[in-house]
Amino acid sequence: MIQKVLKVGTSAAVTLPKKALRELGISIGDDISLTVDPAHKRVVMEQAIAVDHEMVAWTKRFIEKYRPALEALAK
Repeated sequence: MIQKVLKVGTSAAVTLPKKALRELGISIGDDISLTVDPAHKRVVMEQAIAVDHEMVAWTKRFIEKYRPALEALAK
């Protein structure tokens, strides 16, 4: 399928047909991840994995607090 690049404010956008959204399992409002492959002049789009920022912060605090014990266990 060929889509046009549209101007949206100072950015650009590409519309996705309903069929493509359905096939990708993406809904309007979902977060997506774009990876640019300049060597092959392509962009790969995937549904983004939701991140629980509170859990990430808790994990970082846990690791900082218990780093010596965790490193000892790793050996």
